[in-house]
Amino acid sequence: MTPQELERAVRELRDRQAIHDCLMTYSRGIDRLDRELLLSVYHPDAIDDHGVFVGSPEEFADWAIAMHSATHLSHQHCVLNYTVDLDGDVAHTETYYMFVGMNRAGAPLAMSGGRYIDRFEQRNGRWAIAARVCVRDWAPLDVVPQDLDASALTAVKGLDEGVIALMRSGAQCRRDRADASYLRPLRIDPARVPRR
Repeated sequence: MTPQELERAVRELRDRQAIHDCLMTYSRGIDRLDRELLLSVYHPDAIDDHGVFVGSPEEFADWAIAMHSATHLSHQHCVLNYTVDLDGDVAHTETYYMFVGMNRAGAPLAMSGGRYIDRFEQRNGRWAIAARVCVRDWAPLDVVPQDLDASALTAVKGLDEGVIALMRSGAQCRRDRADASYLRPLRIDPARVPRR
């Protein structure tokens, strides 16, 4: 291995570790309801399309912390398999997650699983999320579904018709190359970002 190849390999390993650390920090931030920690994983101009919510990092943090505080006594966002597609200062990742929450009302336990589809960017030496799409793949249901409707595959209950329509218009679970994980570059449709 030449010195240039070694330097390139070390840089790639460093970048992959920084991205992995960012994903782990997201889980810790959201599960501890730590707004500052949660915001640290995003670039300030990022957009998070969580299906049930679309907006800036600050708006997402406020929504997520309020929703989890009102709905759950405790919860975990477990990050599982992930892939990283590096291209210079841009990386596309697909990260599987499993969510489990102890509810404040109703059934004691809420569960769901899916994937975070992210475009990471390295700016000024810092890797952070520039765009995120949350795809829901499963949730415990009472009946076998005819299709995978994201609005039925969420631990967030009591959704109004506007939120259901937003979820149905966003990324859906696909088992082919039309899945959001194949989009390069990953971009959030500006029409999905509400004007506030």
